[in-house]
Amino acid sequence: MAACSFCFASFNASSSTNPISSFSSPLHPIPQLRITHAPSISKPTALHLDHIQLRPRPRHRRGASQRCTPSRLAWQKNTPSFLVAASANKAEPLRIVISGAPASGKGTQCELISKKYDLVHISAGDLLRAEISSGTANGTRAKEYMEKGQLVPDEVVVMMVKERLMQPDSQEKGWLLDGYPRSLSQATALKEFGFQPDLFIVLEVQEQVLVERVIGRRLDQVTGKIYHLKYAPPETDEIAARLTQRFDDTEEKVKLRLQTHNENVNAVLSMYEDICFKVDGSASKAEVFDVIDNALTKLLQQKQSKLGPVAAVHK
Repeated sequence: MAACSFCFASFNASSSTNPISSFSSPLHPIPQLRITHAPSISKPTALHLDHIQLRPRPRHRRGASQRCTPSRLAWQKNTPSFLVAASANKAEPLRIVISGAPASGKGTQCELISKKYDLVHISAGDLLRAEISSGTANGTRAKEYMEKGQLVPDEVVVMMVKERLMQPDSQEKGWLLDGYPRSLSQATALKEFGFQPDLFIVLEVQEQVLVERVIGRRLDQVTGKIYHLKYAPPETDEIAARLTQRFDDTEEKVKLRLQTHNENVNAVLSMYEDICFKVDGSASKAEVFDVIDNALTKLLQQKQSKLGPVAAVHK
């Protein structure tokens, strides 16, 4: 195997304060690097050139929780020193998961993110609803669980998501996984299939706000656009006349879904604690997107820098 070389540089990163976001492990802009060592590597190592990811090592303090926990939704001012290992390979596309309770704003933010960054938006809920509309066996089975506010069995949903992630457009353009994984078993399966996100975004909204958002939500079956009777009403009477309520958007069902979400969320976050990014989803959609956009821009800049993708590890 031909020898390849890396450059190693040390630096201290810093970030500005933002009132509605927090990193469990912050993303850091790349400052001017100071080259300190350039060894030659002639055999494979644990650092794979084509799959380098921004994955800071979790910092566990004695007696501290090891879950992704909020820290007043503010950017950390003091950041650790990092060692950056960089290659000259072409940057990989973004791979993002956006999570949150029902009606936390995942769909709205996914629309904005996928439009700006040209990512393939993959919604587990939309995949399931498409199966239900088609009347397939999987769709019939999925509907039984969704009507009860329960998670659809893994054997139904896992393969749907896997197949979509494996499509050429997802591999080439990058993907934005919406509302999945929702359980520890789904997160484990995603990892075993080799799909590791760069960033796990969590939208946090109080429960009473979530219920209000859900019961006022309406679907335009012609365009697929989601409206809200109070917050985002339809533009015309013609559109208003054809709006329908999704079968799982009633108050009774959303409370069941919230209960299921709350029972599973901590286990899922434990799988992604080192790349978890919490955002206050009760802010306006523009404010929420501004925070997410800032984080993704920094991540993309690191991936697209002339030094190539970076692997950041704490010194």
